Amino acid sequence: MLITTESKAQNWRAVVVFDDRPDALIFVGRSSTQVRQEYVESFLELLDDEERGHASTIQMQQWSGSPDAGRRLFKSELKVPAPARVRLAA
Repeated sequence: MLITTESKAQNWRAVVVFDDRPDALIFVGRSSTQVRQEYVESFLELLDDEERGHASTIQMQQWSGSPDAGRRLFKSELKVPAPARVRLAA
């Protein structure tokens, strides 16, 4: 029996690929547009400075197949947010 609490499955996600550790899921959304709009905020909120420094790419992936028999497909690369520049007062 399949019970869903949403009318549409959340098929899209953003995954950070690091150069020195396993990948990390940072955002799941209903559409590619939603993922593109929200992943930067999640990236900055979920990862600390050290983790952000090791992020090499961010992949947008989509689920393909039925809920119990499918796989994630790479769709595109998203920009890794640039580190915020802090100005020191003179």
